Amino acid sequence: MVQSVELLLDRDIDATVRAEWRRLSSARLPSQDRITAESNRPHVTLGVAHHVPPDVEVALVRELPSAPLSLRLGGVVVFGGRRLTLARLVVPTTELLTLQRIVYELMVDCEGVPSHIVPGEWTPHVTLSRRIQATDLGTAIVVTRAGARDVVGRSDGIRRWDSDAKREWLITRRP
Repeated sequence: MVQSVELLLDRDIDATVRAEWRRLSSARLPSQDRITAESNRPHVTLGVAHHVPPDVEVALVRELPSAPLSLRLGGVVVFGGRRLTLARLVVPTTELLTLQRIVYELMVDCEGVPSHIVPGEWTPHVTLSRRIQATDLGTAIVVTRAGARDVVGRSDGIRRWDSDAKREWLITRRP
């Protein structure tokens, strides 16, 4: 399954994204809001693997900074494939790209690191909807009002998510 390292968002950005999720649900469109697990929260995925060995877990805690990053949610982006994903783009900054590179370098030898997480291939984003139909994209963008304005805030920590155990834990927390 999936093991991930995720950048958490401050209250204001989190609330904005959750409001966009609710608007999608209210319009009967696929939404991250439909995932009811307590661990479901808006985030930016920094790294992914099938397995993270204990030495990498230790390195993540030791190497990742706890200082918050400035974040700006910009317009919408659509990822293709068998299923479409609608997301808010996170405007890349030097600090964000550096953090993601550190995570990648720590996880590069883990089993199952996908190519889209390689620095230079990674697109920072916050997911709004998965498995959306192409015919519903226009409606989804209008309904969420995503991208109507940039949302500015900060990160609020970094967590690890273990989808096998359905467990999350903080690696760093904003001071």
